[in-house]
Amino acid sequence: MIDLTKDNFEELVLKAPGTIFVDFYSDGCVPCKALEPFVHQMYERYGDKMTFAGLNTTKARRLAISQKVLGLPVMAIYQNGEKVEELVKDDCTHENIEAMIKHYL
Repeated sequence: MIDLTKDNFEELVLKAPGTIFVDFYSDGCVPCKALEPFVHQMYERYGDKMTFAGLNTTKARRLAISQKVLGLPVMAIYQNGEKVEELVKDDCTHENIEAMIKHYL
């Protein structure tokens, strides 16, 4: 999984070709921490078919706001630089996350 920062987000997500799964999280987000092992499991299962990345919004607050990430957790799919789908807060269940990933394979 790629660790995104405010310095590499544009290059690795907004200017990148293909499909990218982005996990927006923060250090103090308990649901984010609970989802982390599942997200890594999805990376192991589907990482050969799409890029997986995570952005710690604690260290990139302005960037998160520019991507309309106003609450956490947020799981998003980008295609060719455009956000095409996202799951927010209570919608971030194991079933919904895997279904969203499979939709874009």
